[in-house]
Amino acid sequence: MTGRVAGVDVGGTFTDLLVVDSAGGAVRLAKVPTTLPNQAGGVLAAFEAAGEDLAGIDLIVHGTTTTTNAVLERKLARCGLITTEGFRDVLELGRRTRPQPYGMTGSFTPVIPRDLRLEVPERMDAGGRVLTPLDEGAVRAAVARLLEAGCEALVIHFLHAYANPAHELAALEIARELWPNGHITAGHQLLSESREFERGVTAAVNASVQPLLERYVARLAGQLAERGYAQDLLVMNGNGGMVSADRVAREAVKSVMSGPASGVMAAVETGRRAGLGNLITYDMGGTSTDVALIREGRAPVSNEIEVEYAMPIHVPMVDVRTVGAGGGSIAWVDAGGMLRVGPESAGSDPGPICYGRGGTRVTISDANLLLGRLPPERFGGGMLEQVRQAMAEQIGGPLGLAPEAAAEAVLRLGNTHMAGAIRMVSISMGADPRDYALFAFGGAGPLHARDLAAELAIPRVLLPARPGITNALGCVVADLRHDFVRTLNRPLDSVDMALVAGVMAEQEAEGRRLIGREKVAVPEVTVEFSADMQFVGQTHLLRVALPGRGVTRDEMQALFEAAYHARFHVSLPTIRANLVNLNCSVIGRRAPLDLGLLIEAAGRRDSLEAARSGRRRVWFGGWVETPVYWRDHLPAGAGLTGPAVIEQMDCTTVIAPGDRVAQDPDGNLIVEVAR
Repeated sequence: MTGRVAGVDVGGTFTDLLVVDSAGGAVRLAKVPTTLPNQAGGVLAAFEAAGEDLAGIDLIVHGTTTTTNAVLERKLARCGLITTEGFRDVLELGRRTRPQPYGMTGSFTPVIPRDLRLEVPERMDAGGRVLTPLDEGAVRAAVARLLEAGCEALVIHFLHAYANPAHELAALEIARELWPNGHITAGHQLLSESREFERGVTAAVNASVQPLLERYVARLAGQLAERGYAQDLLVMNGNGGMVSADRVAREAVKSVMSGPASGVMAAVETGRRAGLGNLITYDMGGTSTDVALIREGRAPVSNEIEVEYAMPIHVPMVDVRTVGAGGGSIAWVDAGGMLRVGPESAGSDPGPICYGRGGTRVTISDANLLLGRLPPERFGGGMLEQVRQAMAEQIGGPLGLAPEAAAEAVLRLGNTHMAGAIRMVSISMGADPRDYALFAFGGAGPLHARDLAAELAIPRVLLPARPGITNALGCVVADLRHDFVRTLNRPLDSVDMALVAGVMAEQEAEGRRLIGREKVAVPEVTVEFSADMQFVGQTHLLRVALPGRGVTRDEMQALFEAAYHARFHVSLPTIRANLVNLNCSVIGRRAPLDLGLLIEAAGRRDSLEAARSGRRRVWFGGWVETPVYWRDHLPAGAGLTGPAVIEQMDCTTVIAPGDRVAQDPDGNLIVEVAR
């Protein structure tokens, strides 16, 4: 990787910036509050805070929560749907599930309201044969009606278009003649797979966020250009890759969850260099905590993600699970006298009480400050007594606890929520947490990592050099990536293997073409093939890695049976295998970054004592006098035994009594958790 490369990630609370000059070996960092609703303000403020001249930046890679927030908050563009006669309610009927597993409570708001979902006569069967010709006049009338209703975006979603897209293509041509902008999504072009509900929701989300993302990216790119940036702006996608800003809005749904994905990609690279291929990533920010499982150095990419109830987005995305517990999560006592933590967050404005910006409700961050885990002089600026009083009034009083005991209870409950998310990820994927290391990052992750590891019996914790800006690092190290899915849905023993090879060749060629259009140098392009398979009669799919385009029927059968046995420890030799989807990932590998640059060698001290910045009392079930170190000053290869607090610009790390810490050549801290 050459030149000055900037990664900028927008989170729910902070916007993080990392600028790496690989030629000069210099690194610049910035962390500023996220600006809502216009995130571009925070991005520009981050460059200003870092003292960066945009004219000297060779590449900017941006991770944004614009689309994710729009989906979760339902702040979407007005969108209409044209679909097969009799199927307008597919998006609302879904899969006969319910928001709450017990009782009949909960609600669901479809992406597109019913009055904007229109039907036209047409019908294909599952084999792609025409049952009812397309009524082109009805399509024109529907387009006109949706325009009159004020729609800004349009979805065309016909039954079985994955098998034969002729009707969708014809309707698309008609719509293009009448629609005033390019915000038209044809379902099969975005996702060519079966299951009408999932394909329809994916297309609806894409169309609904497309105008929002396009406006945001255009505004940001324009403001960057005004300040001297003359290169392409690249945007992270949810699959852990990136695409140019002028293309990202065409498939806007692929940018959902791009922020969490960038952190996972940074973890993959950091773990690879540290010799730890099996990681559980734990990203705790101000608003939420994201968890993912990395096996053998590979990011967990799935096209079966449901970002919330009845919101399946079936494009390839890094499989990240989220729980509503972050540093800003509000602690409260409910009407029954039970302590609760989250999911409501104080955010960045006004934020926790300790921010000193007018926040009045106690949070996880306030509990950490009260227990000495955060530095009062740097984090809170004289707010300690105000935090103590609020903790006593809001939590301690109702529960009959002293302020310190109340703060400890808040942290324990928050940790329980986060440990549950880690268990959900690991157990659902057949993994034992004891076989993994916990990769902790985010502004608050290193504060809690050790306690979570102890609760889950995880033997070690890997703390990257810059935990608070790891998502920005993920933007810097990410590759170019394009993923493709094609549904066949046929028993394997009757599949035309020439068709299989042809589909795989088309997918690879299209991916290479798209990467070739990007203005980013990639030393190598790699291609990965896989298949989604099941036994005939089953519902759930199992993804099977394929060796390449020349895979034979017998090889595919053997690979599926081996994957099925590895997952379920069951063999079913008498049941036919079904080939559902063919998948292809084309990855433009960028030159690696020397992660050792993240902590400058010039700042290191000769001894551990010289790196010590002071001492303070920290609560470990009782007050313990604890040394405090400045991380940038730790000597190369430093080792220590807890208790300790390690501070740095972007986060604070807490080491419990008895834990052993070693620093590797890249500046990562590896914590061996005391039993």
